[in-house]
Amino acid sequence: MGRGSPIPPMLRRKIVEQYQKGVSQRKIAKSLKLSSSTVHNIIQRFRESGTISVRKGQGRKTILDARDLRALRRHCITYRNATVMEITTWAQEYFQKTLSVNTIHRAIRRCRLKLYRSKKKPYLNMIQKRRRFLWAKAHLKWTVAKWKTVLWSDESKFEVLFGKLGRHVIRTKEDKDNPSCYQRSVQKPASLMVWGCMSACGMGSLHIWKGTINAERYIQVLEQHMLPSRRRLFQGRPCVFQHDNASPHTESITTSWLGRRRIRVLKWPACSPDLSPVENIWGIIKRKMRQRRPKTVKQLEACIRQEWDNIPIPKLEQLVSSVPRRLHTVIKRRGDATQW
Repeated sequence: MGRGSPIPPMLRRKIVEQYQKGVSQRKIAKSLKLSSSTVHNIIQRFRESGTISVRKGQGRKTILDARDLRALRRHCITYRNATVMEITTWAQEYFQKTLSVNTIHRAIRRCRLKLYRSKKKPYLNMIQKRRRFLWAKAHLKWTVAKWKTVLWSDESKFEVLFGKLGRHVIRTKEDKDNPSCYQRSVQKPASLMVWGCMSACGMGSLHIWKGTINAERYIQVLEQHMLPSRRRLFQGRPCVFQHDNASPHTESITTSWLGRRRIRVLKWPACSPDLSPVENIWGIIKRKMRQRRPKTVKQLEACIRQEWDNIPIPKLEQLVSSVPRRLHTVIKRRGDATQW
């Protein structure tokens, strides 16, 4: 049994039973493989109180009481982005006590709070929130079957990953300057810009951009990849095309081309990647890239195409079916960013 570990109640009972039978403390300690002092203390406790329970230790009183912890919790929730050092400075002034950063760390945990890395979401001003809110209300009556008629599209950037994965490393305090404990980074890693489209019926085509994206090149992608995907996935059934408000998408030459082709386009609110299921597809593929860690651009392209084709249809249906819930969340948050 480890040093300082509490003696289990069953073992305490055995000690007392043998003591009542007249067995010496030394023999009890030897038979149960305990120290003589431990056996003596348990028997002494039994003589004094008649119980075998552990005496509650006094310990040092906590610096912050329950009332202080409630005030600390309110401050942390109000100022969620404050650093521990800033919280410590506030606590010292508010409680008029000498408090260390480690004490505040422990107190935050006692408040059932913890420091996490924040999710990255686009900045939304009041106008953008208002437009998201109105757009969500306007499309709230759309059923899941209606959303399944949408052909979703988007672009995303993929980078070749270097070095070891993650911000954290297991090491001793002295190993902080060990080269194997560094997180390697590259200022301008090799990357690919990828365009893709999907629907609840299946995955559409994937296109790797070569060079700068402009309206003329975007129209070529629509002709060579979007139109064939539309015919293959919907088989002539009515559908709606979705893309965001990037410059090549909203230029007059692009809108004129879509009008001549009689392609219905879903009006889209600005800064709303959380409303598009294809963004979740990019997230799935990027997690796979972090696991596979391709070393060259050629390997990266091959891995992206392979993972794109491996997305199962039930996953697509699940993502598209979540759009009504996303709209309800946007309305509930008055246009602010959602968890998707």
